[in-house]
Amino acid sequence: MNKLIIIILFLLLTACTQESQNKFSRSIQNWTGTNGVLDIYMGEKLVKRFIKIDKLSTAQSTSGNTARDYRYGYGILDSNFNMKADPDEKKIYFEISGYATPYIFYDSPM
Repeated sequence: MNKLIIIILFLLLTACTQESQNKFSRSIQNWTGTNGVLDIYMGEKLVKRFIKIDKLSTAQSTSGNTARDYRYGYGILDSNFNMKADPDEKKIYFEISGYATPYIFYDSPM
């Protein structure tokens, strides 16, 4: 019985479009998290760093039909840029303008 269920799930996943498979993969990643890092630069100078970010999300309009021009997330503000969550550093919400903030998002190397 278990083998039959596994076979059916496999067939359903292989029958999905690539976009459906990507959405499924992202939903698993959203559930498990990515432990990301977000660096914000002004020119060549690092001015903010957020660590332990689960994901960046694109804001949706109140009607839900169009995306807004910013991204948001939750992460620990690494105020001393040491890539560690120190006791005095707290998890906060942040937003990033889609037009004005140069940034890099990457998985935490630690």
